[in-house]
Amino acid sequence: MNAFARTLHGLIALEGPITVERYMSLCLAHYYATRDPLGSAGDFTTAPEISQMFGELIGLWMLETWHAMGRPGSLRLVELGPGRGTLMADLLRAGRLMPDFLAAASVHLVETSPALRERQKAALSTSGVPVSWHDRLEDVPEGPTLIVANEFFDALPVRQFIGTERGWCERLVGLEGEALAFGLKPEPEASLGSPPRLGAMLEWPVAGLAVATGIARRLARQRGAALFIDYGYWGPAFADTLQAVKGHAYADPLADPGEADLTTHVDFHRIAQAAAGESLRIHGMATQGDFLESLGIAARAATLKRQASPAQAETIDHALQRLTGRGPQAMGELFKVLALSHPSLEAVPGLAPLPSIPART
Repeated sequence: MNAFARTLHGLIALEGPITVERYMSLCLAHYYATRDPLGSAGDFTTAPEISQMFGELIGLWMLETWHAMGRPGSLRLVELGPGRGTLMADLLRAGRLMPDFLAAASVHLVETSPALRERQKAALSTSGVPVSWHDRLEDVPEGPTLIVANEFFDALPVRQFIGTERGWCERLVGLEGEALAFGLKPEPEASLGSPPRLGAMLEWPVAGLAVATGIARRLARQRGAALFIDYGYWGPAFADTLQAVKGHAYADPLADPGEADLTTHVDFHRIAQAAAGESLRIHGMATQGDFLESLGIAARAATLKRQASPAQAETIDHALQRLTGRGPQAMGELFKVLALSHPSLEAVPGLAPLPSIPART
């Protein structure tokens, strides 16, 4: 048992079982503060690390959206959870197509991991665009804003509730001998009403909804748009999506606390409801495959292959298939895309406007 696990066990022994939300928060804070989790030597690989095409197409999305905003002369270009900085570096390279875009932009990375901040600094050292780091979105200066969040919301902690005869009871993490184990809070959460069936699981993304609401309020005040790409669904849904990934394989979420990535699937409907509460326009949701294809990823792949060796061309084809492939577990279908925009921005590239939905009361 490592030092973090011993501390966690001691906390639970002293205070009693903790919520899944607190367990995720503690584990993820330790996990991201102590490593670079990306790439073949890490635990998982994100779309920007698979191919430059992904970040370049997000860059084209930003260019077109900035143009639709009226080309403001000062632009906050924000990324939430920017990984190694690969997406932003590729995005800014595509931005060279419009020098006025780069002249207007300042980059703001919302990142708390010291290890990843160092990787981001190296990736963006020659970008020619001012770069700042922030612990929270609220710390980014006000002004017209474009936001991208790729695989960000899935890593925010959630509360979990299980349907019982008493109602929705919150799932807890406690000790069973020397091992961590799931349990239930005895008192039901009356505000959630009645579960649809016994054993149903309800995931309540408190942290994610707070971030989504903050983004929506910012866009309503300042103009701009936000692009979210993550694995998820259009809720409601009643299933346990908590998972751990370590060494590019699924693991037991309780087996090695603080040493594996913990995530849940994103309920994009709840994000849309948060935006509706601020009267924003909602665009999507689309699968990642459909979105990238609408932005021209096949044409970009063909362009790259014209100057590639046979081995490089094969790598490009493989990356294209990984990013756009269909099937229940393929990135092109599993990952979804949703965008929010200021009411004055009627359309965004690659996504159809969504009919208005009621805000959550």
